[in-house]
Amino acid sequence: MRILIVNKTRLVCSVVAAALEDEPDIHVVGYATSVDEAISKAKTCDIMTIDVHMPADGALSLTRKIAEEFPKVRVLVTGVEENPEIILNYIEAGASGYVLEAVDVEQLVEGIHAVDENKGLASPEMIRAFMSRLNKLSKLCADIDSLSELLDALTPREKEVLDLLREGKSNQDIADALCIEVGTVKNHVHNILKKLDVDSRHEAAALYERKANGIEEKS
Repeated sequence: MRILIVNKTRLVCSVVAAALEDEPDIHVVGYATSVDEAISKAKTCDIMTIDVHMPADGALSLTRKIAEEFPKVRVLVTGVEENPEIILNYIEAGASGYVLEAVDVEQLVEGIHAVDENKGLASPEMIRAFMSRLNKLSKLCADIDSLSELLDALTPREKEVLDLLREGKSNQDIADALCIEVGTVKNHVHNILKKLDVDSRHEAAALYERKANGIEEKS
């Protein structure tokens, strides 16, 4: 395993490298003390250990960048506190594993091997957090699919009207924008409310906004 150590302090990098040098299957190829340096050396390693205390939220952005641009390089986040929300942020950014801040060399080596073998090491609390997040994502996907079916029932013109409703436009504004009569706009709004099974134009706009936001979260 070729390991690249990323830590803001060069001395810490040297200490970690020295601690790993007795491991027969681990070869430290180098270290980086900045995001740019880590990216420039990413192709030299199989696993990149990234300390969470990199400046300016650099650890999270680096994790995301490595996952996107170097998919063969796996990320092991180190020094993280046992906070499910923080750990989930790194996992969702693309980290393959994590090592808590209060660990010894033996546990670091265990974490490196787990990442190399595509195994997950997590406490019962973290497993519960993972399951909760999966359940929320599953519900979100189901809600988006249901909303999509309702919105698919709208005609192209009704979707144009709904898009303007979402912007808070009045019937007159919509009529002017689409070059149609106000009475025609009212008919479209009536049909939209009926198809979406809502009571007001504000509810219709909120549904449309919810779908848009849901798609962004899902992606």
